Amino acid sequence: MEISQTKQVKVDAKTINIHMKVSDRFSYQILDAQGDILHEQDDGYVPDFMPGDHYGDYVILEIDIDTGVVKNWKKLDASDIEAVMEPNHDH
Repeated sequence: MEISQTKQVKVDAKTINIHMKVSDRFSYQILDAQGDILHEQDDGYVPDFMPGDHYGDYVILEIDIDTGVVKNWKKLDASDIEAVMEPNHDH
């Protein structure tokens, strides 16, 4: 005979996926080794170096629960940082 029963089982949770729409209100700072601000952006688009297909409006992060590491983050190079620091850069 089959009956309905709910059982609790342990599962291995690995990733938290975060998707946030920032609606042109994304802010960030780039700091030097001493903590001084080299560049900052307030109320703007999500920069191109952020992971995922963000279209300038979304923050998309995959975070490893065990380590806290952002799994979809790509290593940036100098040109990524220099590009957002250029005058009149909007992404």
